Amino acid sequence: MNYDAVIFDLDGTLLNTLEDLAASVNFALADAGLPGRTLEEVRRFIGNGVLMLITRSVAPITDEAVIHSVHQCFIKHYKENCENHTEPYDGISDLLTTLRSQNIPTAIVSNKADFAVKKLAKQYFPGKITLAIGDREGVPRKPDPSSLLEAVRLLNCRRPLYVGDSDVDVMTAMNAKVEGIFITWGFRSREELAAAGATRFADSARELADMILQP
Repeated sequence: MNYDAVIFDLDGTLLNTLEDLAASVNFALADAGLPGRTLEEVRRFIGNGVLMLITRSVAPITDEAVIHSVHQCFIKHYKENCENHTEPYDGISDLLTTLRSQNIPTAIVSNKADFAVKKLAKQYFPGKITLAIGDREGVPRKPDPSSLLEAVRLLNCRRPLYVGDSDVDVMTAMNAKVEGIFITWGFRSREELAAAGATRFADSARELADMILQP
């Protein structure tokens, strides 16, 4: 096999989290007396962490006090409601089971808050994810390569693969000098991924498995 570890993004790659994220965004916006956002708007805002999601959602407002208040409200609501509509994409659980059967360790590296990454990994993929890393204070977010390189170090792998669904993920892999495969079922289109520099794509979990496991 080409790879001795596979590291995944979470939102839009392993899990479809869009409805729960949008619900918490709109709850927090309504609490602040601000207009809500559509699913498509929230989809476009995802990728650079929760604070940027909120900053984009409240725009054109730039008042830091308002952003902070909406951000805190979002965090509280999402902690209690992050599993209402979230579910794995088709074939993902089988893919992770296959990788485990081949003794290929897996990890998650996400810009999502660390508490949510760990909670969702445990809830949806029990025993299938070796390591889960989310956004933590003092650690720069993707596309900075720090968290991805941390996962590579902790997995002690020499031929890692990174799998993601966004332009941020493409840049993260490039910055870390880690090979990437980018999926087309997530929050960005193939055209957007290609524009960011992606050259390898998977259109299904089965196709991704074949690309990972090919000799």
